[in-house]
Amino acid sequence: MDAVKTLNYSVFVRNIEEQMSVYAAYHQDRRNKATHFIGVPAIILSLFIPLAWIRFEAGGVTITAAMLFAAAVVLYYFFLDVPLALAMLAVTAILVFIGQRIAELGAMQGWIWFALLFVGGWILQLVGHVFEGRKPALADNLFQIFVAPIFLAAEVFFALGYKPALHRRVNERAQLSRAQSAESSISLERTSSRSGASGSRSA
Repeated sequence: MDAVKTLNYSVFVRNIEEQMSVYAAYHQDRRNKATHFIGVPAIILSLFIPLAWIRFEAGGVTITAAMLFAAAVVLYYFFLDVPLALAMLAVTAILVFIGQRIAELGAMQGWIWFALLFVGGWILQLVGHVFEGRKPALADNLFQIFVAPIFLAAEVFFALGYKPALHRRVNERAQLSRAQSAESSISLERTSSRSGASGSRSA
């Protein structure tokens, strides 16, 4: 059941407000957000390196797995929000280009860069969640990893005044989700304590 919860395919049919609010509930601390602005691009770039080695020719044009993967994710973003998707298209294109250049350095250097970026990116994010005091969103749903990049783009856009009503609703829903999660945790702790006390008396 935990695996089914983690691989929740219904995440893809949520609208932009739902996606942002779910992810925002796990990312309220500014220090956590700051680590993600570095960690998330680093992890994405790391993935584009080995994917750049998988390639084929189509009409005289070289197509890589990195390009196809990036195109699929950005296409999904267009279903969520066009302006944010356009921003992500530009950022993703730059990361694909850099990943391609690193891949061209050869397998040894490519894998070294992959390891540094991938491991370093995750370390930064985990440190951020220590500040947050809450586990990463993908621990509850693996597909939240695809929401991270557009969430960061939205944070920049919101700071510039983009869709203030959406920004307000996202924050309200995120705060409500955190409050409900906290209440659930307290209730679970009380139930566990009572069960433990009953077991002690029975013994």
